[in-house]
Amino acid sequence: MPKRLTGDDGALDGVFHALSDPTRRQVVERLGQGPATTSELARPFDMALPSFTQHLGVLERSGLVTSEKKGRVRTYRLVPQPLEGVETWLAGQRALWTRRLDQFDSFLYDLKEQET
Repeated sequence: MPKRLTGDDGALDGVFHALSDPTRRQVVERLGQGPATTSELARPFDMALPSFTQHLGVLERSGLVTSEKKGRVRTYRLVPQPLEGVETWLAGQRALWTRRLDQFDSFLYDLKEQET
């Protein structure tokens, strides 16, 4: 079984799952501009409101957004901290693959030098 992605709090799997859907990524981008109500967030999407609120639930469970209900209106806000964990993980992957590609480049250079 493949090893699961984990961060300090083990939340990376949930964040990557939440960001795997284009609708949810667009919601995160929109919330980067500021808080918004459910109806404001749903407006650009051609889907039933219950389907859209399922997307919001995934985002909330991942920790990327929080919501507050006042009366009948629910307002969502972006929580950027989980994205910092993703950034840290991606930076580690970038460093790993840069190092591996540099080693491969050195290997090919040495191989070419041996042929001449």
